[in-house]
Amino acid sequence: MRTIDQIYIDSAFVTPHGSERFDLFNPATEERIGSVRLGDAEDLRLAVAAARRAFPAMARTTKTQRIAMLHRLCDAVQARTDDLIAAMTEEYGAPAYFTRFSVQNTASVFEVMAAALEDYAFERTAGTSAVTMLPLGVIGAITPWNSNFGFIATKLAHAIGSGSTIVIKPAEQSAIQTQVLLECLHEAGLPKGVLNVVNGTGPEVGAALTAHPDVALITFTGSTPAAKIVQRSALETMKRLVLELGGKSPTIILDDADLDAAIPVALMSGFANSGQACVAGSRILVPRSRRDEIVARLKQEAEKLKVGAPADPEVRIGPLANAAHWERVQGWIRLGLEEGASLLTGGEGRPEGLERGWFARPTIFTDVTNTMRIAREEISARS
Repeated sequence: MRTIDQIYIDSAFVTPHGSERFDLFNPATEERIGSVRLGDAEDLRLAVAAARRAFPAMARTTKTQRIAMLHRLCDAVQARTDDLIAAMTEEYGAPAYFTRFSVQNTASVFEVMAAALEDYAFERTAGTSAVTMLPLGVIGAITPWNSNFGFIATKLAHAIGSGSTIVIKPAEQSAIQTQVLLECLHEAGLPKGVLNVVNGTGPEVGAALTAHPDVALITFTGSTPAAKIVQRSALETMKRLVLELGGKSPTIILDDADLDAAIPVALMSGFANSGQACVAGSRILVPRSRRDEIVARLKQEAEKLKVGAPADPEVRIGPLANAAHWERVQGWIRLGLEEGASLLTGGEGRPEGLERGWFARPTIFTDVTNTMRIAREEISARS
């Protein structure tokens, strides 16, 4: 059982002012594995104050200094690869191939930003004007649960690359992952106050972050309904906004496609990360002349995909992240049937042989029209 009772402000793990607790679960077993003490608006205020104090010195750092910080962050993540994988496996339930990729990607984010900085011109000429790119200030970041490590790393890397400081409100459902990652980042020895992280709910900590007058920009990754709330709040203080929202991306199979190559790619584009991704290829568009052949192959190959606990190396689809999301997905399957789509494979309930855990059956609909909600809305939507 893991009890997380600290947040990260001014380069230190501190006890939050907030006292509300949030239970954490293993999605593969539905067992309670811990709890996190949530911060509140007062904790957010202290975090922003720390970031604001740190900003002048951070803004004066050189490109070389920022690159060195990014390399240290990369090294710190790589040093605890196994711990990060273990945390993501237990709390998120992703299969082994995905957790290892996620941790490697987290480290590489810092390396990619360091490489980008090498050739980035902060001073340039546009016509007859001299342009200097300046640090922005305190950045507020709100990250989702479906790729906790990657989103925290990406938003932090951009803040450091630009010479800004950052306050992050991560998804409270991912508190164990956040804690282990924070322990890594702390070891990198960033300047005091550059990174601040407050666990908390959207209505409490998220709202305080988007409304705070000392925050210059909000970068938000999550659902469109939540983004509308963020946007309205940020408008009052004229903040800049970066919104990464839902997706309904198509995978397009062309007339001359080699189906032995195309079908596995199309399926994993939709089902990787257990389908919980804004970049998921959640629609498959096929030529009418090959429809029957492709549909038959999709059904055949989808039913071979193994769903189960992440410890099994043959598993390709793990559980959904939490009970609420499992119920949401079941509702979307029912809606698809009510709207008149044909169920090719899958359907409601858990896969055969899985009695516990928030596992869903890999589901494909055919005869879907663009008037149907399942064709237009992101089923894997993040809170």
